[in-house]
Amino acid sequence: MTGPRPLPAAAANGPCALAYRRFALPEEDVGNRARAGTTVSPAARDAVVDPDVGLNDPRQARETRPRSWDLVLATAVGGVLGAEARYGVSLAVPHASNQFPWSTVLINASGCLVIGVLMVILVELTSPHRLVRPLVGVGILGGYTTYSTFAVDTERLLLAHRPLVALGYVAATLAGCAVAVVLGASMMSNVGEAVIAARVRRQRRTRRTG
Repeated sequence: MTGPRPLPAAAANGPCALAYRRFALPEEDVGNRARAGTTVSPAARDAVVDPDVGLNDPRQARETRPRSWDLVLATAVGGVLGAEARYGVSLAVPHASNQFPWSTVLINASGCLVIGVLMVILVELTSPHRLVRPLVGVGILGGYTTYSTFAVDTERLLLAHRPLVALGYVAATLAGCAVAVVLGASMMSNVGEAVIAARVRRQRRTRRTG
């Protein structure tokens, strides 16, 4: 297993550096190898899961061969579920256009927390089915979290002549989401290490008694 991929210069010292090292997607690795002129194995190429392709690019259009439509379906189903969950939270924690949008902060921060947990589970602790990440990560959590509502909320606060509230909202969202994803990943890594350590100890005891 190779080490973590190099961080972009802009992210090397940022709050999401840990998240980037853990969550860089397989297609980045494939693209880097292709640009370097090294061989990309069929297995590595098949590991790329990206249903968002440009159909005018022949290389990307090949990803829409029949077996890839299940990725689109999984992403679409997950997106519907995530969007419905977000709508439910917005109804439970309503706010006027000139009030601090607590529901959007809660949605995005909780979504980032779950993303951190999920990606450690999928990348480091298990070998999931190829549809799990499109369904849960891209679909459910992609539909649940929202940048568009974050932007609209900010615009509404500015139009309501509440620039300080808008600034606090932007800062709370960015800081909260960055902390949440790192916290989720760190907590799940610790849990995973504890589970693995307990399993190893149990296996050692079994060998001794056997």
